[in-house]
Amino acid sequence: MTGQPTTWSAPGWSGPPPREVCIVMLSAIGDAVHVLPVANAMKRVWPETRITWVIQPVPHLLVDGHPAIDEFVLFRRRKGLDAWQGFADVAARMKERRFDLVVGLQVYAKAGMLTALIPGRVKLGFDRERARDAQWLVTNRRIPPHEPQHVQDQYFEFLIHLGIDPEPVQWRIELDDAEREAQAAFMERLDGPACAVVVGTSKPEKNWHPDGYARVLEEVERIHGLRPVLVGGPSAVERALADEILARTSANVVDTLGNDLRKLVWIVEGSALTISPDTGPLHISRALETPVVGLFGYTNPKRSGPYRAYQDLVVDGYATHPGEDYPIEHAYRDGMKRITVDGVLEKVALAVTRYVRP
Repeated sequence: MTGQPTTWSAPGWSGPPPREVCIVMLSAIGDAVHVLPVANAMKRVWPETRITWVIQPVPHLLVDGHPAIDEFVLFRRRKGLDAWQGFADVAARMKERRFDLVVGLQVYAKAGMLTALIPGRVKLGFDRERARDAQWLVTNRRIPPHEPQHVQDQYFEFLIHLGIDPEPVQWRIELDDAEREAQAAFMERLDGPACAVVVGTSKPEKNWHPDGYARVLEEVERIHGLRPVLVGGPSAVERALADEILARTSANVVDTLGNDLRKLVWIVEGSALTISPDTGPLHISRALETPVVGLFGYTNPKRSGPYRAYQDLVVDGYATHPGEDYPIEHAYRDGMKRITVDGVLEKVALAVTRYVRP
């Protein structure tokens, strides 16, 4: 790594490189994955710059200890009479700080409120049109307007505005020794390569139906010799979907749903294949370079699909008809019902042929 440059000149920054940078991205897990290449690029060109990330506890489990981040400040969302306490806690933590640059990657109201509370000389956010919830009011610099593009490229607009080259794109989600040992022991107990399967998301509109999963898991095991492993969180929705799938399938399924995000990471990293709707583990799988069959019908895969890889494995229910040339846009469709068992199995077969290591 080279030393810190003495001066820096770009449309969004002029003068010495910033000593202190604060990134505001609270949630969700998929968004946290998209932040990592931004932080890695900053640290690559500004190695002596201290990077702080304001984040919520769940995505923090994914990125804690990441080599590009010097400090995490947790925002604990509260309800009822304590709703403002989370903001007060962050404000107190930041009271004596003075950031040269605050990067507001999230445009929701709570992120905007935190951006306003964090002391910073330059507060860089989205242009006015994209800054929902009046987030533009709490920034004093804004990236230029841009036509819709993939979420990852949208975050890279901040780097380009700061004169930082996003390439090479790196996530650097790494396992420690204990996780490697746990992964090896888990995989050794399976009677074949693992296929990580995500069954639920926080939005019901993104979820596929249990009968479809039940049939796909049977064929994944019977035809391709992969051991289905259910991965996901502890939510009641995911648990209910998983229980329905387990009741309807004859596949020999390993159920690992629970409140251990790092376990999910090492299972996905050690799997031959992932099957997932548009949710955090899909983006984790892409970052770890585990091939992923993506089930898209509610969100636009051109905007939120796996970045620069495995687009050929997307089962595209977002398209109203095969081959539809729809634009990259932030719009929702009722397309999960257009995803068929045969369509998913076709992509699984393609993944096994094209990507899965023997």
